[in-house]
Amino acid sequence: MRWTHVLDEYFRHRAAQDLFSGTVLITQGATQLYARAYGYASRAWRVPNTLDTRFDTASVTKLFTAIATLQLIDRGLLAFDTPVVERLGLEGTPLSKEVNVFHLLTHTSGIGDDADEEAGERYEDVWKAKPNYSVVETRDFLPQFVNKPANFPPGEGCRYCNCGYVLLGLLIETISGMTYRDYVRANVFAEAGMTASDFFRMDRVNHNVAEGCDPTRDATGQIVDWKKNIYSFPPIGSPDSGAHVTVADLDRFLRAVRAGELLSPELTSAFLTPQVVHRTWDTWTEMYGYGLWFYVDQASKVVCFEKEGVNVGVSGLIRHFPDQDIAVTLLSNMEDGVWDPVWKIHEMVVDGQMI
Repeated sequence: MRWTHVLDEYFRHRAAQDLFSGTVLITQGATQLYARAYGYASRAWRVPNTLDTRFDTASVTKLFTAIATLQLIDRGLLAFDTPVVERLGLEGTPLSKEVNVFHLLTHTSGIGDDADEEAGERYEDVWKAKPNYSVVETRDFLPQFVNKPANFPPGEGCRYCNCGYVLLGLLIETISGMTYRDYVRANVFAEAGMTASDFFRMDRVNHNVAEGCDPTRDATGQIVDWKKNIYSFPPIGSPDSGAHVTVADLDRFLRAVRAGELLSPELTSAFLTPQVVHRTWDTWTEMYGYGLWFYVDQASKVVCFEKEGVNVGVSGLIRHFPDQDIAVTLLSNMEDGVWDPVWKIHEMVVDGQMI
């Protein structure tokens, strides 16, 4: 197929310029259309990435937290209108008592974030004055945001908030009696058949796990150094970020959700439906669901939905096109790795080049 050759040449060129390091998987239904690996899992040792390489997913992890939360709602142990502050015993903090589960899932809680990304703050700056290794368990995150002022009253705005998902993780732990990571391993990864996925500590030796690093360039664009991300975020994944997956596992996760294997029919439908408007662009509206982001055109039709994640030395996403039933999964151990490629592939999908 001609388009596969074009795409492979595109990625080879970017990898040669040190603009992409990672894996790419494109599927239509259960059929694999394209699967390639580029660049290095370990740049220091020149170990190449493979399709079995596991990548930090950054905020893609929020999908797993959302599904875990919806599972508890399915079981009647939680509800969308459950008051979060009261349930978690956080009444002594400035957090609004009106914040509920729906607000956290849809980024409409208004609570202050530890790093306000919409205001241009970088998450790695949180760790300039605080050792990242001191934040391992979900509750360790609380001092970073519970005393911050709210951006708006609950339900009266929409602003991306990492720490809203930290609170969801605490709810999962409180209700299930399990750690967040153990709950996700047993009830999300195992149930979806994600046999290669897990949460790996950056200060441990892990098999087939990509090391994140980014180039430092001079004024002419030449690379003068490479910087690892070992001090840029906590050493192990949390409810808002940091699970490790392969491209095949992430693709498998979305297919399992869409097939109704993780949630009831009612909540499966809700998960795949836009819930709130985040912002409006010239040609589409960006909407949030329960973890997913939706791009809706001027005719109110969902063009695609996705979840992306980015951190120093990390970028990844899964994007699904309902009309074509095509899923695009990109994982990279570079911060800027996936953004240009996903729009290159997006154009190829909507232009019908892959049909």
